[in-house]
Amino acid sequence: MTGRHDFEATLPWMREGTGTLLAVVDELTDDDLRAPSRLPGWTRAHVVGHLARNAEALTRLATWARTGVESPMYAGRDQRALEIEQSAGLPADVLRSEVAGTAVTLDKALGELTGEQWNAEVRSALGRAIPAAEVPWMRIREVWLHAVDLDAGVTADDLPAGVVDLLIDDVAAALTAKEGCPSVDLAPTDRARRWHLGPAGAGTTGAATAADIAGWLTGRLAGGVAESGGRPPLPRWL
Repeated sequence: MTGRHDFEATLPWMREGTGTLLAVVDELTDDDLRAPSRLPGWTRAHVVGHLARNAEALTRLATWARTGVESPMYAGRDQRALEIEQSAGLPADVLRSEVAGTAVTLDKALGELTGEQWNAEVRSALGRAIPAAEVPWMRIREVWLHAVDLDAGVTADDLPAGVVDLLIDDVAAALTAKEGCPSVDLAPTDRARRWHLGPAGAGTTGAATAADIAGWLTGRLAGGVAESGGRPPLPRWL
């Protein structure tokens, strides 16, 4: 079973997701970029700008792991929010160039890490100590889920099966640790595996495709099925 630190598996998923994302962005007209995304209060330009700045932030973590010189993702939440707003206002051609160029730079920075450097400890934006090997997984979540958020044809059904399974692992664990998480037995109809969400014990059964379950857990749509669908409300994931 692939874990989120298995960079030999996650790097190809990151690259595939980046390709999918950039293909969608290239198809968006200038007016399309200024239209609302699926994220409340954000246009598609906000999403694309965030992805460019996120690539820069994760490149700083890769550089930290390679050099040993501390280089946090962001100076603070206010800086991150300001950079996203500023990026969303960039001309469309500049925005497209930045999201593509920063993705290339991140890929190159990760490709330069040695085996020992992949194990170097860095910190997430929330201050969590992580090995550099987790950075590709962090980027996978960004490129694949925000490709869905662009509301331009990509759904959770388009995610690679391994990404879907690892998302369920990751998000179910995060939600289970939060107050108010319901008890749900997650039973994907297209998997032999089963997952449990929330407190131990008998819970309701969530039977759907794995992609649909991942879409529900992350607050996205999957295959056109809305996240509600009679399922219990969930705490906020991130």
